[in-house]
Amino acid sequence: MDRRGIFKVMAATLLAVPFVGRKAAAAEGDKKTHKLAIHVDQNDVDVMKLALNNTRNAFELYKASGEELAVEIVCYSQGLHMLRDDTSPVKTEIRDLRKIVPQVAFGACNNTKNAMEKREGKPVPIIAEATIVPAGIVRLVELQEAGYHYVKP
Repeated sequence: MDRRGIFKVMAATLLAVPFVGRKAAAAEGDKKTHKLAIHVDQNDVDVMKLALNNTRNAFELYKASGEELAVEIVCYSQGLHMLRDDTSPVKTEIRDLRKIVPQVAFGACNNTKNAMEKREGKPVPIIAEATIVPAGIVRLVELQEAGYHYVKP
């Protein structure tokens, strides 16, 4: 076997080790909870769908390993459109995801909401699945301080 082949085998072995460890821990009844904070700040349907798909995929992987996932998708700036009842291009996908991952939380930035209301001259409705947080950026900091891992799709 040449040098590249050896490295490929070593890499595959190293990548497989954490999964073996997780299954063994789950079998012993030691259920780990992973924490994930996802940041959406763009009015881009592909980014929004990627955030939802990342959530579903992580949930399914951890569930298969007998582990749990706490996840919050925090939206601010133009990403707040993801959680606006009047402009969200992914409302149906959010409702579908909640059926699979009921514990997923959605944080809607109140600073952004207020700025949009001032600019548009009307109330900005937020979907029922979301909770308004004072400031999206502060919420992301708080989640990271609480041990959440930050992801920006």
